[in-house]
Amino acid sequence: MSRDVLVVDDNEKIVEVLTAYLEQAGFEVRVAFDGPSAEAEVARRVPAIALLDIMLPGVDGIELTKRFQRDHDLPVILVTAKSEEIDRLVGLEIGADDYISKPFSPREVVARVKAVLRRAERASGPDEAVVRVGELEIDRGRRAVSVEGAAVDLTRTEFDILLTMALHPGRVYTRLQLLEAATGDAFEGYERTIDAHIKNLRKKLGEDPKRAGYVQTVFGVGYKVEEPS
Repeated sequence: MSRDVLVVDDNEKIVEVLTAYLEQAGFEVRVAFDGPSAEAEVARRVPAIALLDIMLPGVDGIELTKRFQRDHDLPVILVTAKSEEIDRLVGLEIGADDYISKPFSPREVVARVKAVLRRAERASGPDEAVVRVGELEIDRGRRAVSVEGAAVDLTRTEFDILLTMALHPGRVYTRLQLLEAATGDAFEGYERTIDAHIKNLRKKLGEDPKRAGYVQTVFGVGYKVEEPS
């Protein structure tokens, strides 16, 4: 596993604290204090993961996430204030792998970084199996999804959630179980982010909200993938 983390925040104290904890955990830390500097760091050498504050000078964390995902498929954890619920959901929608709310525990940040990197490492391993549920096809080796032959563009997190459920059609997964599949760990208090990912999945799969599609809700329990009846 690569140990190269880019920390981007305009608060020097936060950068100092995160750097200390990440280095203590064995990571190499690079820092930037604004959007353009972060882009320059990534252009110089792509890190294993980027830890981005949403509110950054120059280019904000949401836009950086778009660019890093598009150009480098770079895992991203967004750091947000508790009042920025909309920004968090937008960040997850455009491809952020996880988010952390301020104020946060530095130890939790380290755990999240390790979890996202473990998941990224597993995803890069060889696995050529193709999973099919009705007309839904998931190519694990290529990390590609299609419905009735039409390609569906998913974020890394959306892909992992969909694959987890599709491997066992009809099995019901709780939000915490899907969160663990998506991040490598189950962090209580963050499981509601799964609802945002499920909403995005249904939209991208072209499902009619008035009819049961491949991704189905089991009220009071969680979600499952099943061929529509």
